[in-house]
Amino acid sequence: MKKSFKLILVLALLSVALSYGLNSCKKQDNPNDLHYINQEKPEIFPEPLYHFADNPLSEEGIALGRKLFYDGRLSLDGNYPCASCHQQSAAFGTFEHDRSHGYNGSHTLRNAPPLYNLAWRSSFHWDGEFADFRSEAAQPINSHNEMAESFNGVIDKLQKDPEYRNMFRKVFRTEFISADNMLKALAQFTGTMVSANSKYDRFKKGEATLNTQETEGYELFTQHCAGCHPEPMFTDNSFRNTGLPLDPVLDDHGRIRVTGDAGDEGKFRVPSLRSVYLTSNYMHDGRFNTLLQCVNHYRTGIQAGPNVDPALVAGISLTDAQAVNITLFLRTLSDSSFLTDTRFTRP
Repeated sequence: MKKSFKLILVLALLSVALSYGLNSCKKQDNPNDLHYINQEKPEIFPEPLYHFADNPLSEEGIALGRKLFYDGRLSLDGNYPCASCHQQSAAFGTFEHDRSHGYNGSHTLRNAPPLYNLAWRSSFHWDGEFADFRSEAAQPINSHNEMAESFNGVIDKLQKDPEYRNMFRKVFRTEFISADNMLKALAQFTGTMVSANSKYDRFKKGEATLNTQETEGYELFTQHCAGCHPEPMFTDNSFRNTGLPLDPVLDDHGRIRVTGDAGDEGKFRVPSLRSVYLTSNYMHDGRFNTLLQCVNHYRTGIQAGPNVDPALVAGISLTDAQAVNITLFLRTLSDSSFLTDTRFTRP
């Protein structure tokens, strides 16, 4: 009996020790008990270009980024959070504005690009100034005609908030807020804004059908537009001069501002056309109000110049009916569920 009791006691102690050791390993691997999540990749999408290897996705990190995204304290006067220019109702673009409003009644130089599927982009902003969407978020915060703040100013405000201190401690193991950790949290939130539930997506999965006009529009799009806007992302991430006349007031010469290369005069990033029907206005300066105006530009509005894309020099020959059908196909790229997805709404 004594031997049996001792054996049972030894086994019990070993079990406790093993359990403690395993739990210790778990705590060491995940010291803050974060709930890590996998990066979303829709079935028809290619591999993302960014994998969050240096910024692991967690429920807590995304929640922190979401809180920051909607917080007016990131702007100088408290009135211009990220969400003021990137509205969920417009696929996180600016709804029916040519250019966004900023601090003290100012206007930005360009139309605010919608925020979705960012992990599949190779550069950011209309001229490709930023190579990743962590650094690109720094520019609006510090720009005088956008949020007009400084990182020191933002940190000073947020550091006084115990909720923020606790959230930063949980995600980044320190309650001392830094600009880098703020940008990492924002990147986790915006980087998980994946949009892939349009009628087009359901059609590609055999769950929806296109009507006659949409089908013809799809065929015309494949013939005339897919060279710059290939499926399934509907952008090739390049920079092109599409023959838009220069606005003499804005005097925006595009990518040449970044590269200094004369060959980049008038070139701007090719935007994704996903949810394009929901993101008016259009072009880098929001000069067009409707999709049909955009299509008609490519028919008859291209202004000749040395840098105009060779595929567009002669314009695109379309009848009025064909132009309408292309716009009807473009509407099938609208992901209405993205506009109401509660993961991205104001907390």
